Amino acid sequence: MSQISAESASVRAAINHPALRDLSNITLPTGSKAMSQGLIGVGAVLAIATIGLAKAGLAGVSVAQGLAAVHVGACSVLAICCAATIFVMIFHLLNAGWTATVRRQFENIAAFTPFALIFVAVIALLDLFMFHGKLFTWMDPAMRSDHFLQKKWAFFYLPAGLPKGDHAHDFVFPLFFFARMAFYAFLWTFLTRRLISLSRAQDTHPDPHLSAKARFTSSWGILAMALSTAFAGFDYTMSLDFRFYSTMWGVYFFAGGAYGAIAVVIFLFARLSAAGKLKGLVTQEHFHDLGKLMFTFTIFWAYISFSQYFLIWYSNLPEETHYMIYRTENAWKTFFVAIILGHFAFPFLFFISRVIKKNVGLAAVGALIALLFHVADIYWVVRPLTYTGVPESELPGAGRFLIDALGILAAFACFAGFVAMRMRSVPLVAVNDPWMPESLEHKNYV
Repeated sequence: MSQISAESASVRAAINHPALRDLSNITLPTGSKAMSQGLIGVGAVLAIATIGLAKAGLAGVSVAQGLAAVHVGACSVLAICCAATIFVMIFHLLNAGWTATVRRQFENIAAFTPFALIFVAVIALLDLFMFHGKLFTWMDPAMRSDHFLQKKWAFFYLPAGLPKGDHAHDFVFPLFFFARMAFYAFLWTFLTRRLISLSRAQDTHPDPHLSAKARFTSSWGILAMALSTAFAGFDYTMSLDFRFYSTMWGVYFFAGGAYGAIAVVIFLFARLSAAGKLKGLVTQEHFHDLGKLMFTFTIFWAYISFSQYFLIWYSNLPEETHYMIYRTENAWKTFFVAIILGHFAFPFLFFISRVIKKNVGLAAVGALIALLFHVADIYWVVRPLTYTGVPESELPGAGRFLIDALGILAAFACFAGFVAMRMRSVPLVAVNDPWMPESLEHKNYV
């Protein structure tokens, strides 16, 4: 009883901490939502414009490139949101005290997960009904005679059978592919809304049982989220080139998303710190730990990437080596080297320093560069498919990069507008989290 009383007294003391009682320190001005809504609107317009300009053949670009540009942004954001949701669950399961003041921003990012999936769904539906497999090449009826697609037919179209003879060009709806998408939508919406609603309820009702409920949801939700994220990686990035496969791809997709999610959170807290918010709540010690996570997932992504590359090189299967050879030679060779340097070498050397991890400004710069190379990684996966087999001399001019930029910015504009709206509508920290006392006194000793 004495221990419980002591813990209760500690929580009450944390709730009454001056940094938490000062509402101006833990909230953003409500103000007008016009800017956030404007960003979302700009994102939607950019997505439509990107595909429309590509369809019109601006600067000689193809429809496939327009779809790919938006898809790169959508998949980059989707990976970040899925990883943020997993981080929220990890924080609950580990009872990590230092995360009490940083978890809310992971929740704000996680809240966008179902909407990021909508972006991907729209691209897939447009490709199916309007463009007939320009990006998702397995949707192209002309590909149905391909041996690899026939072997993987059930993964996309189950229970529909493979058309025979004169029916080879008939429309077949990929039921299993979209059924998985509907399942992801339901699961991710439930999990994110459940965890966020419990966290928000605790802001007004300091009941530790709400944390216990979140922990229970996380106990089974993290497995469901991990598996669904892996299969989403298979469905929306690996399957674009249906001949290629890698059993490590799901982990690769998550590793990149985790890397990007931490970068976004570091940048958000840097901006909040610059605005004079969260004084005494998110300190250099918290930035130090976020920097450690950034460093950890830099190494994790590199380990998974190299392991995947090594196994493909060692097994030497044509359908796998073709995928890598095309992305590491000719026009993509420089880009491949840039990803190695920017996604691994730079953040490894940058975030290994304790001084940099604790410096808010430097950490924010490193986070922005890391986010850029997370997008570059997805770009390297998706974009080469748009002009496979086209000689470099016949590729569209510099205008193709404008299409890429517009498409990528479309998803990120919607994402930024949504997160900004969330941050203005809820406290910036989980006010009554039972672990708040530990987070307020958090110190690093390594």
